[in-house]
Amino acid sequence: MHSADLSDLFGDNVASFPLNPPASEPEGNARHRYRTVWISDVHLGTRGCNADLLIDFLDHVDSETMYLVGDIIDGWRLKKKFYWPTTHNDIVWRIMKRARRGTRVVYIPGNHDEMFRQFTGLNFGGIEIRRAAFHDTADGRRLMVLHGDEFDAVMLSHRWLAFVGDHAYHLMMKCNHALNAVRRALGKPYWSLSKAAKHKVKNAVEFIGKYEEVVARAAGECGVDGVVCGHIHTAEFRTFLHDGRAIEYWNDGDWVEGCNALVEHHDGRMEILHWPDEIKRRRADEAATDASADAREAA
Repeated sequence: MHSADLSDLFGDNVASFPLNPPASEPEGNARHRYRTVWISDVHLGTRGCNADLLIDFLDHVDSETMYLVGDIIDGWRLKKKFYWPTTHNDIVWRIMKRARRGTRVVYIPGNHDEMFRQFTGLNFGGIEIRRAAFHDTADGRRLMVLHGDEFDAVMLSHRWLAFVGDHAYHLMMKCNHALNAVRRALGKPYWSLSKAAKHKVKNAVEFIGKYEEVVARAAGECGVDGVVCGHIHTAEFRTFLHDGRAIEYWNDGDWVEGCNALVEHHDGRMEILHWPDEIKRRRADEAATDASADAREAA
């Protein structure tokens, strides 16, 4: 896609979209290999995006199929103010490189990147653009994959309120960014202020619970075994009953607050990864290996 096309999508303040090739990916990383990976709500083009954590994820994980479950690029914010650091560029190129290497990449635009929905059914650089998708797991379950804003009552009936909420949300993200800058300086791991606040507010908890139920019911009515979505920035697995059948609800989280991904192992087992925990575990293993090597040398 040329820069002129992107200017039409994002507004007059985007004169040239900087998709220059990044520095080469690090070699020699131990990679976890999965059958399928789902990520959503990256919000490239905003300061709240945890790009460094997502780059680390992409540098340590491979899969046969990758679903981008909406809000990968935040067109709402880019229309207001253009922000596109090198790390955001690096994420786009890493995903495009996967498609060129043979990974099936399916992009399902959400409400923040809804400008790409007009390209549904097309293929850009090996990346399939779909309004929704169906995924068959290795153990035979059929899952519906969609962003999930279709079931958000605020988005459906009060779109103006969604924009007001988006502004308030990004103010909280600025606070979150500043807080974690201090935590990094003190050697402490990433912690989400907004995620903690969300779980403390009763109305937010009730909304999330109702949303999950509505999405699962829609999946049941479609005759599938479950659903994978994003949108509400809350990674979760729940089971709901619909007409006597168990319907799986999976939310793959986000890369603003929780920094989560959903993965399918080669036997069909599903797992939600919280990437800050994965980094912590990996560094502990590396430290243990180094300590063991030092002990052998000393002996």
